[in-house]
Amino acid sequence: MGSKRILIVDNEAYVREVTQISLQIMAGWDVITASSGQEALEKAAIELPDAILLDVMMPDMNGITTCQRLQAQPETQSIPVILMTGQANQSQDLSYATLGIKATVSKPFDPLTLANQIAEILGWELDSQSV
Repeated sequence: MGSKRILIVDNEAYVREVTQISLQIMAGWDVITASSGQEALEKAAIELPDAILLDVMMPDMNGITTCQRLQAQPETQSIPVILMTGQANQSQDLSYATLGIKATVSKPFDPLTLANQIAEILGWELDSQSV
């Protein structure tokens, strides 16, 4: 299987860095990062990642609005989106599902299991040597 390309969107540099290193080391994935919703829209349209890991709470444009705008663009509407949130609950998960969001990952997450979580959510196989 070829390497997957993931776009990580979070306004906190530390979270982007930990997530990027985790996915590169644990799964061998190519990782692109964005620090805002607007930057995510631009990078997603250019890079066409295999999935987007999107923080819910961001200044200017939150993750929900960013997701809605991604779905409104023909070139990005089919990219699966996984939300990262520190405030996950089941009723929110149901409303997120109506927006086409695949799942939520709770923050803080375990960097050692994050790639497995994403792969399981999206039905991807991880290369055995990368785990």
